[in-house]
Amino acid sequence: MHFTKQIPPHAFNPSELYLKRLQEQLSLDSLLPFLPPGLFSPTMKVPEGLWLCLSFGCAASCLSAQFRRPGDFILGGLFPFGKDTVNLSARSQPTLLRCERLFTDGLIWALGMRFAIDQINNSSSLLPGIRLGYDMYDTCFEPLVALQPSLLFLTRRGTSAIGVLCNYTEYEPRVTAVIGPHKSDLCLLTAKLFSSFLIPQVSYGASSESLSNTELYPSFYRTVPGDKNLVEAMVLLLHQFGWNWVATVASDDEYGRGAQALFLSMTGTNNICIAFEGLIPAELTEPSARKQLENTIKLINSSKVNVVVLFAHSLPAQALLEHSIRMGLGKKVWIGTEAWMLSDIAASTPNIQSIGTVLGFVMRAGTVPGFQEYVAELFSSLRQEEFCRKSRELSGLVNAEVLDTHCQQCDRVTLGDIWPMLMVTLVQPVQVAVYSVAHALHRALGCTSKGCPKTPIRSWQLLHFMNTLPFEVNGQSFRFDQSHGTNTGYKLIFWAWRDGTVTYLPVGDYDQSLYIRKSEIQFHTADKKEPTSECFRRCQPGQFRRIKGFNLCCYDCTDCSENTFLSSTDSTSCSPCPQQQWAPARSTQCLQRGERFLFWREPLAVALLTLAALTAALSCVAALLFLKHLHTPLVRQAGGARSVLGLLWLLLQALSCGLYVGRPSAALCALQQLSYALCLNGCFSTLLPKALHITLLTEFPHCAPRLLCWVSHGRAWLLVVVSLLIQVLLCCCHLYLGPDELVVDYKSLPSEVLLVCGTQSWAAFALLHGYNNCLAFICFLCTFMVQTSGRRYNVARGITFATLICLVVWIFFLVIFATLRTVLRAVTQICTVLATALGILASYFLPKCYILVFRPDLNTEDYCQNLTEEEAEVSRQ
Repeated sequence: MHFTKQIPPHAFNPSELYLKRLQEQLSLDSLLPFLPPGLFSPTMKVPEGLWLCLSFGCAASCLSAQFRRPGDFILGGLFPFGKDTVNLSARSQPTLLRCERLFTDGLIWALGMRFAIDQINNSSSLLPGIRLGYDMYDTCFEPLVALQPSLLFLTRRGTSAIGVLCNYTEYEPRVTAVIGPHKSDLCLLTAKLFSSFLIPQVSYGASSESLSNTELYPSFYRTVPGDKNLVEAMVLLLHQFGWNWVATVASDDEYGRGAQALFLSMTGTNNICIAFEGLIPAELTEPSARKQLENTIKLINSSKVNVVVLFAHSLPAQALLEHSIRMGLGKKVWIGTEAWMLSDIAASTPNIQSIGTVLGFVMRAGTVPGFQEYVAELFSSLRQEEFCRKSRELSGLVNAEVLDTHCQQCDRVTLGDIWPMLMVTLVQPVQVAVYSVAHALHRALGCTSKGCPKTPIRSWQLLHFMNTLPFEVNGQSFRFDQSHGTNTGYKLIFWAWRDGTVTYLPVGDYDQSLYIRKSEIQFHTADKKEPTSECFRRCQPGQFRRIKGFNLCCYDCTDCSENTFLSSTDSTSCSPCPQQQWAPARSTQCLQRGERFLFWREPLAVALLTLAALTAALSCVAALLFLKHLHTPLVRQAGGARSVLGLLWLLLQALSCGLYVGRPSAALCALQQLSYALCLNGCFSTLLPKALHITLLTEFPHCAPRLLCWVSHGRAWLLVVVSLLIQVLLCCCHLYLGPDELVVDYKSLPSEVLLVCGTQSWAAFALLHGYNNCLAFICFLCTFMVQTSGRRYNVARGITFATLICLVVWIFFLVIFATLRTVLRAVTQICTVLATALGILASYFLPKCYILVFRPDLNTEDYCQNLTEEEAEVSRQ
């Protein structure tokens, strides 16, 4: 359903033209499309005099006498009949406060309470034989005004004094329960008073979450949802439209501040950023209020938001909207609540259509069958003198002289004044509040279908029944929850304007979840679509928020770097992946790392292994060739069988290149260095006797005859064995001190784990390979100065170049090997192995193979014999 109303003028003109227009507007046919379903029908009998009252204005000459009646149990009522208290700031004496203007909604709520009590008194089942009375007072929306009748309600029944007692169990106050007030800040004041006496108080409009504290306010109840439910609905609304950059303004009272605080707490955890938060001053007549409102509008404008959330009652809301129109604030989406959205005060603001789009939540409440007819019949009866006389008599029976703050302006009100608001003001919460007390009385008295015993009931005795048992009103079941509230859900209302008429169009519902009929909402934008209101764009998966500027809600979306991830766009930083995993840039999850080492199928590995195979083949061919010509002069001069053994060691060294390819392990890492050192030592050990033999002949000729036997023939083999045993001993020391270990490196490569053999102890490494370098250096020193005549084969030159190549290769190897931590470390070791093996083959063994194959004529005793004394002398010179 939807409600439509014409903005009422500030004052009714009784001219003939106006009366004619009013008659046309209020004809039954014109009202039917705008009224709640079931309220009127074409065949419905309209009370006599209703049209006369609507058209010509029935003067409510005794309406002020309709809010006080005697009864067996009196219900107090606190309603805002008026607004704008006079002389509040200049008040110097504790005199009675009065209000200047009528507040139509408050009058209708009071009539709703009267209607509900009359229904109960006329019921034969709820409280048969019991008559409820009522005593209603004006609150003027002011705590000082509401405090006076509240104190009156606490007075002992039949007196105007409050008893000061140690125990109030048997205390009988003037009223059994209190209905109202409407505003949260008034309820916070009065609830403390009534809770001290445990007098049930049921509010029909206070929604502050502070009132949910049943320890502080044990006798406070309300028939409207708390602000927490409302704020949850608002946050869902912002989410559905993608609005994450909003301003919020609240009235400087308990309702506004409390709702705004709840809103701020929920937006902080729901990716909604607040560009500006402000308060509307409580005293709008103060000179500083205008300046504060102007500053609020300026700050909203400077924040560049397109959505404003407004928590305020009708008067503060009207003041803010008036200033926004006057100062030319651009069109916005205003999100409000029923505290001001359904009020004619805000809707009647001049040029209100220019503010933009108005959306908001109002409590989902049913209609009150028969209420409009009841009010119309009441206004019709007010024209009768006899009715007014009896009303004044009944009103006077309730100690009217004590406090006269009922409805001062009511006697000048006509039905036409309140009729537009009568159709949209929510009356059901008032009716439910009255019925909740009546049902508690029904159970406390033990009523039956025959009647209710007229036994004394204390107010506090009703609380148990209000806390525990459900009750029905017009076929709908209600029950107070643990926080003494009811949650009937909300309707999302859209202000639809047509020719100056506002229609409250329901476009959605909220009950734990929000449903919106977006197609029915026409926004103020050119395309009628919802505007954007974002300080930031929503980050994509794998992006985090980087704050920019001074506002924490403004940020850029930045991609997560490699090896970090972000599963949610809510975070302001990326999370690092576990070390066994990796992630590319802008990732939402981590992936398992692949292993990286020198694979067998890699082109580089294939090339190196091919070269190693060629080296092994050369060593094998050379060994076979030397073995075939083992007893020839050239082979004997090169070392004979020791040369064949050296070639076999070179063969093993070439084959050891396979240890560096494939997935490494701890055993392979330890074996790599040992195999290289042992094979190289085996080769150098076979060259050492020959190098010493040459140096004895050239450098120590006097000692040569005595020492040559230790480096030639059978004893040379002993030297080879001793050298090998020394290397084996050094290998054992290397294993003990710290062999190479498998290093699992997660840092060097972005997406793979590097498996490489790392040096655990450089001291053990130096000890292992230092001995071979010493042998190479000794061989080099023993042979590099030796010269021979052109007629002889210079065997020393081959040893010189072989050892020199090894020393140079090792210098480069150490520089590169010490700094590498990639798969190239294995490549470097293979290259070093092959370079030393090929260097020894090329400089020492292959020239001899060339002579054996291509120049056998040089393989003679004369060409290949050992140095003569003459040649040794030349070498020494």
